[in-house]
Amino acid sequence: MEKFDLIKQLKQPSSEKIVLLVMDGLGGLAKQNSKKDDTLKGTLTELEAAHTPNLDTLAKASETGLMVPILPGITPGSGPGHLALFGYDPLQYIIGRGILSALGVKFPVQDGDLCARVNFATVDTEGKVTDRRAGRIKDEINRKMCEKLATVGIGDVQYFIETEKEHRAALIFRGREMSDQLSETDPQTTGVPPLPVRPLDNEKVSKATADMINNFIKKVAEKLKDEHPANMILLRGWALHKKIPSFEEIYGLDACAIAGYPMYRGLASLAGMDVIDVESGVVSQFEKLKEIWGTHEFYFVHIKYTDSAGEDGDFDRKVSVIEEVDQNIPTILNLEPDVLAVTADHSTPASYKAHSWHSFPLLIKSRWSRMNREVNFGETDLTRGTLGIINSVDLMPLLMAHSGRLAKFGA
Repeated sequence: MEKFDLIKQLKQPSSEKIVLLVMDGLGGLAKQNSKKDDTLKGTLTELEAAHTPNLDTLAKASETGLMVPILPGITPGSGPGHLALFGYDPLQYIIGRGILSALGVKFPVQDGDLCARVNFATVDTEGKVTDRRAGRIKDEINRKMCEKLATVGIGDVQYFIETEKEHRAALIFRGREMSDQLSETDPQTTGVPPLPVRPLDNEKVSKATADMINNFIKKVAEKLKDEHPANMILLRGWALHKKIPSFEEIYGLDACAIAGYPMYRGLASLAGMDVIDVESGVVSQFEKLKEIWGTHEFYFVHIKYTDSAGEDGDFDRKVSVIEEVDQNIPTILNLEPDVLAVTADHSTPASYKAHSWHSFPLLIKSRWSRMNREVNFGETDLTRGTLGIINSVDLMPLLMAHSGRLAKFGA
């Protein structure tokens, strides 16, 4: 029996409300001086270095542990990381980032549309990437770049480029049969040129699609050559639209998402959640939760800036975002959710400047929590948590059980 079939068989109604607070990229590593000198400036991760009295108190009254996002040693993208949190096996439900970006900006995706996530980037006079994120340009500059690219012609294929946020945008091709079996153009490093798109199989449609996109990229480069810092695009996450079982179908939950960044809104939309309009930010998102409290049974609240700081290698800024969340946690606690989970989708250590494979913190607070009153909310302490180390895909059954939504299995 498949896990989803079991959950559908055992699920039962309950009036209890669940909050899943995801601090994107929360997991970290101790701060280091440089590659040449690995002497630790301290022995604390970003979370452990932060002043978090509210989260520490909460951890002492909660089930706690660490989670592995995919499998040990496997570094997840944001899509697989969140799908796992929602209980979808990311090795089974392989969803390209492009479709999530398109849905996140509320683009009316049609069957056959080919979607990609865009990074506006900076290249030098030799065409080598100097900044994969173009300095995280402001949204208004992004919109101007998208407007400028709207006039690039590519024959019989329609395309749409829509601002997502900062340096990110969604690109959608429409008009003929296309394949998503394509390589990405982002080299994931600087000092080298963007990669050409290559077909990943031997199908004619894949080769034709790759040729069309490479032609499009050449025209984009010419169009943006005099711009700065956004004078190139990098394309990732090719995806054709795929339907997955909805959150309500699986869990019987009326769920909503309070997420400021479009990609995570798209992911929630794909899972059938009600996506709430909100400005990105800890205070604004927590206040929106307070405003709509009681309208749903499951609330997914996504905080992005822990991840952004980690990717930028800014240890202190990541600490600051964690502390801001901690200071505002009482807004959630005052709502008295029956079940509260605080976790991440993956680790983004500032010293690593990227997503990593490391396990990340988890706490689950309910009236049924088995607790260890000696732990604080930090990676080292949580190795002694009551949950141990679990896989992300096992979180949703736990939240269902803690909210009284799973009946007994067997006689």
